[in-house]
Amino acid sequence: MRHGDKINNLGRKTAHRHALLMNLAIALIENKRIFTTLAKAKALRTYVEPLITKSKEDTTHSRRTAFSYLKNKDAVSTLFKDVAVKVAERNGGYTRIIKTGNRQGDAAEMAMIELVDFNEIYSNKKGGETAAKAKTTRRSRGTKKAAPDTGKSADTSSVEEAKGE
Repeated sequence: MRHGDKINNLGRKTAHRHALLMNLAIALIENKRIFTTLAKAKALRTYVEPLITKSKEDTTHSRRTAFSYLKNKDAVSTLFKDVAVKVAERNGGYTRIIKTGNRQGDAAEMAMIELVDFNEIYSNKKGGETAAKAKTTRRSRGTKKAAPDTGKSADTSSVEEAKGE
């Protein structure tokens, strides 16, 4: 029985699980978004979020701590240079997990895990505003069209143009 067991062992021994999470964390930091199984994504979130919190404070101790988890100089430098700068004002919740359906071969639940501040579509910054303006509607299956300045709706003006032709 697994009463009170807080960690998902992912069907692996300890050393294999640590190596797996280390490699997934390196890939996430370098690529900002990866596709993996849902269970691995949830385990990775608990592994990488404390590292991102540590990276906010750029000291030798925090760099050495991050290196002990990642064992990759490039990933550590990317973590402290790029990622820490973007998440400086955020108090947690650095990653987002989005379910993407089931894998075809074994029907495993797949998910995309990404760093929140590196996605321009969902962010509330300048890039997110332009994406919100290009919103589609259910009925038209296209972009929303503003009504012309003549005071008539878009539907009646298109009908009058068709009659004129």
